[in-house]
Amino acid sequence: MRILVIEDETTLAAQLQQALERAGYVVQVTHDGREGHYLGEVESFDAVVLDLGLPGMDGVSILRRWRAAGVAMPVLILTARNDWHDKVEGMDAGADDYVAKPFHMEEVLARMRALLRRAAGQAHPRLQLGGLELDPRASTVSCDGIGLVLTSHEYRLLAFMMHHPGQVLSRTQLTEHIYAQDFERDSNTIEVFIVRLRKKLPPGYIETVRGMGYRLVDPAA
Repeated sequence: MRILVIEDETTLAAQLQQALERAGYVVQVTHDGREGHYLGEVESFDAVVLDLGLPGMDGVSILRRWRAAGVAMPVLILTARNDWHDKVEGMDAGADDYVAKPFHMEEVLARMRALLRRAAGQAHPRLQLGGLELDPRASTVSCDGIGLVLTSHEYRLLAFMMHHPGQVLSRTQLTEHIYAQDFERDSNTIEVFIVRLRKKLPPGYIETVRGMGYRLVDPAA
């Protein structure tokens, strides 16, 4: 899952990036409001952590422009603890949730997991599809009660597919959501990870849609 962090406090931005990456997310950071607005419009992210007080363009303006343009990814805003007006304005502009500064990083991670679950139409804290279960909090995967040992890229790939069950996902989409922005991307390696996942999962979970990509399904459905 790919997260955009827009925060002008460089130390806090680095802490957010480190915590999110440790949790298994691919993270891109910018410290400027205008650049953040542009990235959110032209690139594909699964969620955004957005500070409201930004240089170039403030967070509320970014949100309003995104929502007016139909950009619908979930947004978690960062606000000052006692500024209730900012919280209200941010939520009314289209934010999905907020965290007040200073905050515990675990709270940000928990709210991010909840946002991504809701965006995927999942209510349970663990993602489930047939006998396959992924726990975003612990970054673990099991199938029919048996734990699976996955590499970091295999886990990211499976997590993205489990957040979009039944959807046909192109190689380009999968590549964008498992590699960091500055990583040399090669969509051909997606096929390698798909082969590896198929060897670790029971037959039938990953379907190939010829000329389009791959789809994660419940083979028993």
